This record gives sequence, structure tokens and C-alpha cells, in this order.
Amino acid sequence: MALVINDRVKVNSTTTGTGAITLGATQTGFESFAAGIGNNNTTYYCIFNQGTSEFEVGLGTLNASSSTLTRTTVLTSSNSDSTVDFSSGTKDVFCTLPASKAVYLDANGDAVGVQGGNIETLGNTFTNWNNVSSDATTTLATTSNAFLAGLITVSSNATWTVGGNGTLTII
Repeated sequence: MALVINDRVKVNSTTTGTGAITLGATQTGFESFAAGIGNNNTTYYCIFNQGTSEFEVGLGTLNASSSTLTRTTVLTSSNSDSTVDFSSGTKDVFCTLPASKAVYLDANGDAVGVQGGNIETLGNTFTNWNNVSSDATTTLATTSNAFLAGLITVSSNATWTVGGNGTLTII
């Protein structure tokens, strides 16, 4: 089971109550949870009951056939950030990246949304990753080099290598 986030994953549902959401027809121009997220994986989701104020954003787990989404952890909702007891009606159910889980750069190029100015991912904490100059040597260990490559800026004459064990070295 992996955490998977994908663009343009959106279906309908008519599920009511607080339990798992039965995923319905894929909306036109989008892909299904089976195609975009995959069986038994987890994803961040949003459920919105059309024509009402009922909504929920959280972390959910797909079943083995991607036909239901279990609402594992509610992050925000119209029910004081608790599980929503959805009333009847058609719901939009889609994959999202909640603002509380996003890491992005502010106007100064500094990372926002990281704890204590450090990047925390995959059980590792990365420090001293910003503003690396050509005369500095910084080694960061990770299993997600693609994640780090988008966040680290090095000067034009610096070099960096990724070792077989996932260690990123900037020289």
C-alpha cells in the first residue's frame, strides 16, 4: 500500500452516512480512482455533496478493487473537522493535495509548510538544504531523490551526485 496522488481523478457517489464511500461513475474528462490511484493504495481525497455545504478532506484507502474509499483520517470538514454524516445527493469525490500537507516556496524562495524549516519525508529529516554554495559540501540521505531535486538550488559551478544507496551529495 502506497500513498498516491494524481491529477484529474474524479468520480460521483451517492453514498450517505459516515462509512466508506462507494465510488460511482468517472466524471467526463477525468480518470477513475482505479486508474489514477490504484487498488489498495491511499490518497488524499475531497468529498463534496453538490448543492449543500457538506464537504470533507482527508486521507483515504481504496479497497482491493478500488470500488470503495475508506475515510481513514479526516483533515478538514464541514462537521468541525470530523467525519461528515453525508445526506442524500450526488457527491463529487476527487483526489487532492490538502493545503496542510503541501510544501511550496514563498516569494523569497524559502520553503513553506515544513516543520522548523526542515524537510521531513519518508522518516528522514533534511537540514542545511537551502542556499548551498559551490564551496559547501552537504550530504542528505533519502529514498526520494526526485523530491529533493525539485527543492534544492545549487550554484552553477556546484556538482551533485546521487549514490546507489539514495545519498545525495552536493559539492
